[in-house]
Amino acid sequence: MAGDSTDQDWERLGPLLPSMAPQRGGRWRDHRQVINGILWHIDNGAKWDQIPERYGPAKTCHDRFAR
Repeated sequence: MAGDSTDQDWERLGPLLPSMAPQRGGRWRDHRQVINGILWHIDNGAKWDQIPERYGPAKTCHDRFAR
């Protein structure tokens, strides 16, 4: 998708994020999907609930952005 992070971007960013290994209390939603949702929101200036479904739940994107 246009505007989504590239593999090259992800090679640099991925190692900086928490492990995706299952842990007590659940596991993270796919980091790349959520970060692309956050970037889409910022780029388009849309409301959080207008994020396309391909980026996962809007609440997840918003909560991760707030962290």
